[in-house]
Amino acid sequence: MSQAEGTTDITTGGSSGIDDRKNATIRYVFFSCALVTVLTTLGIILVLVQGSIEFFQQVSIVEYFTGTEWSPVIRPRSYGVLPLIWGTLLITAGSALIAIPVGTATAIYLSEYADPQVRKVIKPTLEILAGIPTIVYGFFALSFITPIIQRVFPDTGTFNAAAGAIVVGIMVIPMVSSLSEDAMSAVPDDLRNAAYGLGATKFEVSTRVVFPASLSGVIASYILALSRAIGETMAVTLAAGMHPQITMDPLEPIQTMTAYMVQIGISDVSVGSIGYQSLFAVGLTLFAMTLLMNLFSLWIKSRYREEYQ
Repeated sequence: MSQAEGTTDITTGGSSGIDDRKNATIRYVFFSCALVTVLTTLGIILVLVQGSIEFFQQVSIVEYFTGTEWSPVIRPRSYGVLPLIWGTLLITAGSALIAIPVGTATAIYLSEYADPQVRKVIKPTLEILAGIPTIVYGFFALSFITPIIQRVFPDTGTFNAAAGAIVVGIMVIPMVSSLSEDAMSAVPDDLRNAAYGLGATKFEVSTRVVFPASLSGVIASYILALSRAIGETMAVTLAAGMHPQITMDPLEPIQTMTAYMVQIGISDVSVGSIGYQSLFAVGLTLFAMTLLMNLFSLWIKSRYREEYQ
């Protein structure tokens, strides 16, 4: 072996060793980032569970999930969380009535009807809505949506469930439209061309071919948007009020679980009191609801996912 060949082997071996060390370092950095995320999640769960255990040592879990009166701070005290759950679900259902049809129609337009240049403008513009602070949405509901509702229904108060549902529905439209449009755009053009070859119209291709083919992604976007609506805080706090009650009238004020947590968080309730411990119980309940919905979304995507070669 010549001296030049030996030098080349030594240089190559040195470079390979340096690359291996770099790869190992990068691997550990990425692993550390993932570990921080997992440990943070576990820490949140641990804090919620620990605080909830202390709460349920003083309050019956049966009373908590079946009671219809919620007043853990003001006497006479009652610990039925159903009014908070009802308020949360009422806001979520109302927002779904707005976000799902509008978001789906927007996704179909962007995927099937809009020109590429128009799509490049409209889609980022829609996604800007997701970056607006939620408290701005709350003030928008107070200053714009509620006055409109009061013109139609004069007896409506400043705080009402309808305004909260409408503003949260507007807030989650970008999530529905963006994720649904991504799912529809992933449908191969061969399916569209085959439908056109059979004489289908643009509307029939959009609704009977593209939409069913992307159904798993579309449904997942619905569930993720509803999870976002369930966890919304400041917008519903400002728009819907802080009056926990079970009512079917959307013009009445209500209180969601997140709004109650804000109320307790800014109050002068002493640490360790049962009112303070109720914060953890409500937080754990909210966490469980959103976790179940997210798991259901993942199951829908894996169960009904369409794979195209």
